[in-house]
Amino acid sequence: MSTTASSPSVRGTGAVVDHPATSPAPASAPAPGLGSLGLFTVLLGAALPLIDFFIVNVALPTIGHDLAAGPAMLELVVAGYGLAYAVLLVLGGRLGDLYGRRRLFLVGMAAFGLTSLACGLAPDAWTLVGARVAQGASAALMLPQVLATIHSSTAGARRAKALSLYGATAGLSMVAGQILGGLLVAVDLAGTGWRAIFLVNVPVAMAGLLLAVRTVPETRSERPAPVDVPGTLLLGLTLLTLLAPLTEGRATGWPLWTWLALGAFPFAAGAFWRVELRADRRGRTPLVPPSLLGLVSLRRGLALVLPFSIGFGGFMFVIAVALQQGLGMTAVVSGLALVPMAVAFFGASLAGPRLVRRWGTRVVTAGGLLQAVGLVLLALTVWRSWPDLTAWSLLPGMAVAGLGQGLQLPILFRVVLSEIPADRAGVGSGVMVTAQQSALALGVATLGSLFLSLAATGSMATALTTTLLVQLAAVLLTIFLSLPLPRTVG
Repeated sequence: MSTTASSPSVRGTGAVVDHPATSPAPASAPAPGLGSLGLFTVLLGAALPLIDFFIVNVALPTIGHDLAAGPAMLELVVAGYGLAYAVLLVLGGRLGDLYGRRRLFLVGMAAFGLTSLACGLAPDAWTLVGARVAQGASAALMLPQVLATIHSSTAGARRAKALSLYGATAGLSMVAGQILGGLLVAVDLAGTGWRAIFLVNVPVAMAGLLLAVRTVPETRSERPAPVDVPGTLLLGLTLLTLLAPLTEGRATGWPLWTWLALGAFPFAAGAFWRVELRADRRGRTPLVPPSLLGLVSLRRGLALVLPFSIGFGGFMFVIAVALQQGLGMTAVVSGLALVPMAVAFFGASLAGPRLVRRWGTRVVTAGGLLQAVGLVLLALTVWRSWPDLTAWSLLPGMAVAGLGQGLQLPILFRVVLSEIPADRAGVGSGVMVTAQQSALALGVATLGSLFLSLAATGSMATALTTTLLVQLAAVLLTIFLSLPLPRTVG
């Protein structure tokens, strides 16, 4: 693999830039255009997996009570979904390139509906965990097809708008998941209680299937490659050895297997990278082509997506626990406390494309600064007002933080995907979403463990304030990393 040669790449805006060469590929045939209803359909497919990653946070106390599940089991309900999702995302992208992205989108949507039904009908905790793992695998088949379809069936301003809407959908879904979860638990539809958070997916998935059949064009890679079995297994092992012990370690008392797994992580990661390099040098198509990581835009974009998502995932978990267990708020009130963040995020996401045309990627830096201000406001509010904290007192910090997040995430998605060739759209999308999902799960594991450990030995106000300040450090890192971003983005 050459890391010094460069070749021109045409971005969505029509500008020609230089970037490290990827392996040569024939030009892809023009794909059918993605209409407005088709875009809505694939964005629905993007929203469902992200909503379901967060929707359980506010329902965990009720699930634990109904199914007699302890803390370790409840963390498996969250982690089982997240691990299966993260481990299989790149494979899902590769399968879409190989067999057709609309086909995999339909299969994933159907499986997501069925596994959601299994979650909603689970008679015990272990059955729920197994159904959540299957649900995460279904999501991994569906979600990579969304970005790959957008990337291969849109161009220019249309692609920029679609990617901005994807970023807005992703961020809003992560916040809305907890709001929706709180409402569904509180409403107790037909006596279903927490089960409604899963059962509601079934009619939505059915509607998505009907729409997708009629509105989503079929696209695939012009040079489909076989599945990289060694790479797939090693990537799965790498993520499992990192995320499983960090997620379950605190709740299970850090048994020996957690330390053995963490010790194995660097060796698994090293083996994965060597196998992928060897496959790339021999002219094969690895699961994660190292040549893709030669793209400057992808590397720099992922470097920001990781700390952003770690902080976001940890924050959403911690705030749900703090408001419900620390202050005794109901699920619906704790969910509604996030509404200002959701509204501000969505508004900033919609304004992002216009701001980028004028100010370029400096909008990302400005968003990071705003998010930092929001976190400082939240930390000061918690420190001064606990235990009399209310959703109203959190509103200013939530709104400013959401505004900053909305100016970052959609633009970062555009940066990451801006130079990926169309015939590698599936694997490129899978790499980006895997990085995001792994970071979200890592944030829940690390910031969640920090918060719960501090809360167990001291006051919850101190624990929450400290966790917010740790997240602030991650935001400051994203601000620093945003400075070298290219000024313009396709």
